[in-house]
Amino acid sequence: MLKLAAAAAMTAALMGQALAHVSIEPAEAPAESTYKGVLKVGHGCEGAATTSIRVQIPEGVIAVKPMPKAGWELSTKVESYSEPVRYYDQSLTEGVREIAWTGGKLPDDWYDEFVFRARLPKAEPGTVIRFPVVQDCEATTVRWIEVPAEGQDSHDLKEPAPEVTITPAAPHHH
Repeated sequence: MLKLAAAAAMTAALMGQALAHVSIEPAEAPAESTYKGVLKVGHGCEGAATTSIRVQIPEGVIAVKPMPKAGWELSTKVESYSEPVRYYDQSLTEGVREIAWTGGKLPDDWYDEFVFRARLPKAEPGTVIRFPVVQDCEATTVRWIEVPAEGQDSHDLKEPAPEVTITPAAPHHH
């Protein structure tokens, strides 16, 4: 009986670790696809309510459009791209590099999602793109920005950046 209780406690602890971060879904998407990113916030910071979520848009991810969220203020930071990129019949030289949802209040024991749309870059299948997130709470801040070292699993990190793995590009139909 004691072994069963210990196993249950260990399982609960591991599940808590696995769920104890801001994540993104879907976790895989085709290269050069239009991607609907859903940032999943499963908890606050050490019991305090979340009051802002900011996500940095990685190099190569373009044409970003965040979804407004009732009760939250939405802002974006627009910056130049390192080089012009082709997007349909346009040449883009700048775009959204950061999205911030602020001024809301997500209690620690509630769950919510923050959504944006973007075009993923042309990249080799298996390439991992990370979307660093800063979660501000009433009394503290958690920076979900850690990147694993070569050969390290991101699940081993305390505050891993949400990541999307690129899959083969879908065939283009005209």
